[in-house]
Amino acid sequence: MTTHPAAPANPSTALAAVLVDELVRCGVRDVVLAPGSRSAALAFALHAAADAGRVRLHVRIDERSAGFLALGMARTSRRPVPVVTTSGTAVANLHPAVLEAAHAGLPLVVLSADRPAGLRGTNANQTTDQVKIFGGAVRAFADVPPAFAGTRGVNGVSEGHQVASWRSLVARHLVTATGRGVQPAGPVHLNVQFTDPLTPDVDGGWTDPCHGRPHGQPWTEAPDPARPQPEPVSAGRRTVVVAGDDAGPPARVLAERAGWPLLAEPTSGSRTGGNAIRTYRLLLADEELAGRIEQVVVYGHPTLSRPVTRLLSRGDVEVVAVPGPAGWTDPGHRVSRVVGAAWPDDQPEEDLAWTAEPREPRTARPASAWLAEWRRRDAELSDRLDALLAAEQGLTPHHVAGALSAALPPHGLLFVGASNPVRDLDLMVAEYPVGEHRMVVANRGLAGIDGTVSSAIGAALARPRTSRAFALLGDVTFLHDTNGLVAGPGEERPDLMLVVVNDDGGSIFASLEQGAPSHADSFEKLFGTPHGVDLAALCAATGTPHRRVATRAELAAALDSPAGGVEVVEAVVRRDNRRDLDAAIRELVHPV
Repeated sequence: MTTHPAAPANPSTALAAVLVDELVRCGVRDVVLAPGSRSAALAFALHAAADAGRVRLHVRIDERSAGFLALGMARTSRRPVPVVTTSGTAVANLHPAVLEAAHAGLPLVVLSADRPAGLRGTNANQTTDQVKIFGGAVRAFADVPPAFAGTRGVNGVSEGHQVASWRSLVARHLVTATGRGVQPAGPVHLNVQFTDPLTPDVDGGWTDPCHGRPHGQPWTEAPDPARPQPEPVSAGRRTVVVAGDDAGPPARVLAERAGWPLLAEPTSGSRTGGNAIRTYRLLLADEELAGRIEQVVVYGHPTLSRPVTRLLSRGDVEVVAVPGPAGWTDPGHRVSRVVGAAWPDDQPEEDLAWTAEPREPRTARPASAWLAEWRRRDAELSDRLDALLAAEQGLTPHHVAGALSAALPPHGLLFVGASNPVRDLDLMVAEYPVGEHRMVVANRGLAGIDGTVSSAIGAALARPRTSRAFALLGDVTFLHDTNGLVAGPGEERPDLMLVVVNDDGGSIFASLEQGAPSHADSFEKLFGTPHGVDLAALCAATGTPHRRVATRAELAAALDSPAGGVEVVEAVVRRDNRRDLDAAIRELVHPV
């Protein structure tokens, strides 16, 4: 059904039906709803669309989890995903997800219900000022006034004119959210005022059938931006390619075509092929090697490493940036050029089309002395790292990350949490061949621990052809979003194994300045924050299958025997030796 053949009974039903219909026309396939009263008209419209097979409707009782569920879906599907809430604090609970979407360039669509504007400032129940509540975090905002039947107002606005304005508004905001406008992709917010009656069975005098464009077309169509034209970068300088979060295949393709080392984070979408340097974060601390870098081409949003930040901030390095979904990264204010796409200036001009549309290099460039040196140093350091970890007694976080990376099959999905897990994974990523379509993603826009369980579930739901889906996260991150495990009996659940590295607290701080021995008297209370939570009991409360592992053999057995649905594997590791272990790993760069 692409139009509403009969007129809705009342104005609020008409408004909700038009908004939902136009969202679907503009490419929406999944919607997340948190229940509420003021949003009832939207809920009924979404239920009707889901019954007609036009959208998948996902309901969550916690707005923060709902926002991150939608965020995870937007991340893997690259489609706009609306999250619908009622008024009041419900809207404020979406702020963390909105901020992550803003910094990651993801098309999250906030559809908040509101009471009529005349009730603002009157202490009416569940009424606050929701106008621009997210400030500059959203790419676009609209405060949509209530619908009304007939022809009213100074300008005599008819029902048909209202329908046209609603459809135009949705289409414009979806163009903005998906980055087909003048801004990067990102979140948008429609704050919609609804008046009684809010249910579709009560007559309110509405008469217009609310038709949209014929053949299910969106009200306003906008072309995708033109493919960026490749611009030359100097091939004669000692160059590295830095691939941050969401960099995508072009970073790898440039590195291989130019014969440069590829310093790719695990969530870059570039960490494949023979130019990827596994231990790049450690090698950047070697002044004899890293000090000779003359040029950096940076893709995506690098966030994991202080050595990378220092590299991008050096005054003696030329930094060229290729923008990602949320813009380009320039923490040291050293970027001299921003290019839509890059190619080495010693390549034949006939290869330009190939560079703009990345594929495998037709002929591999022989390794230069510069690349060969990085590869040799990486191989030597990798051997020392593996030997160090093999000698460790018991299960370490690095063992967990390495085992999970090795277990990820072609077409698999791995969602990784912030803090130590993503950094441990960075050192332990398996050597993946090109073209096997493993997807490793994370919330790296602001690198927070908010909503990770929900984001991982959303990511798995929106990638239905995934062969296996995993998530790797720490215990505090897991506890921060245990509501993500709560879903009603009729809700769709993906096959997703959540691997929780449990060291009973915040081990990330042990490696930072506050983890120094001089702060030992305050560290546990302020930063270590042991919680002592029984994860098995917590999982039992939500009906989530749980297994506890404490050895490498137990971990391997758990990874090989999924229970199906959403499940938790709790990997118990030590925290008291984390600072010493990290120091020992860093010292491998300069072996005695």
